[in-house]
Amino acid sequence: MTDTTHCDRILDQFTRQAPAFSAAAMITDDSVLRMIVEQAGAGATDTVLDVACGPGIVVCAFAPQVRHATGIDFTPAMLDRARILAAEKGLSNVSWDHGDAYNLPYPDASFSIVVTRYSLHHLLDPLAALREMVRVCAPGGRLVVVDAYAPEDPIKAAAFHRVEVLRDPSHARSLNLAELRELFPRSGLPEPRLTLYELHVELEELLARAFPNPTDLDEIRATFTAAADDDRLGMPVGCNGDTIDIGYRAAILVAERPA
Repeated sequence: MTDTTHCDRILDQFTRQAPAFSAAAMITDDSVLRMIVEQAGAGATDTVLDVACGPGIVVCAFAPQVRHATGIDFTPAMLDRARILAAEKGLSNVSWDHGDAYNLPYPDASFSIVVTRYSLHHLLDPLAALREMVRVCAPGGRLVVVDAYAPEDPIKAAAFHRVEVLRDPSHARSLNLAELRELFPRSGLPEPRLTLYELHVELEELLARAFPNPTDLDEIRATFTAAADDDRLGMPVGCNGDTIDIGYRAAILVAERPA
């Protein structure tokens, strides 16, 4: 990672988040995991790498369908959770590595599917990370990027960015959908195939598994509450009494590495 301060934020946040993050409904949603595996075209001969694998949920979703699945993450506490999950599921065709998304410790063309989920918005240079993913993907293999995306409107995107950084200090910047798509040709890939969906979560549940500065909580709550009325964040937000439901817009982008 190229920025030590941001690197420290990621390590701090995800070390503390590891237990709650691993169990979060929006992270463990089986329907989304099935979509990712299906859109990747996973089969019995495939070898999979999940970059920034977190608690191993995507790796464990791929493992029953493929020859071998590997997860790599920068946070040791997340890898500890991943090992526990794999053991609970009785998976033997998985492995876990500690490492950096910008400098993957694998030879060129090592995997037939390379995936990352909900990671690019934490990276200061997502293009560099995707290019590294392309390097370790075999020609004819598939690159899969899954992430929530920011609104197109620049004013709403700025408000979205502010509240996300307050909510999770390891947040760098969410790209909008056009920017996510543009990463692919800039990495030498064809135009990606898109699958869009929404991730719904209640605000207090979301706050309970991140570690914002306590002095920012009032602003975070007020921003989401106001967004239910004026759409200032460019995302679905609904209030029902004291409950605030947030709908993050997300995309699965898939492209084949040219031969």
